[in-house]
Amino acid sequence: MPFHPLWLLVILAVVLIIFGPGRLPELGGAVGKAMREFRKATNEITNEVTSATQPKPEPPAPAESTATGPSSEANTSKS
Repeated sequence: MPFHPLWLLVILAVVLIIFGPGRLPELGGAVGKAMREFRKATNEITNEVTSATQPKPEPPAPAESTATGPSSEANTSKS
């Protein structure tokens, strides 16, 4: 079923007749707010699914000190 510009005009005329010109800004604001909330929820769900499916990187193992000099524990005990 192809989209026809006349259909849009008919829908807008019916909405204008039903709600009147005073309520159209309120309706537009409500529709915009609903679209923003839907987009926000969709992005949050997408981010959760993406983060759940990606493997978590393993933290690097701490490097062991092989120096033969004094250790940091010995320096702290002298203070």
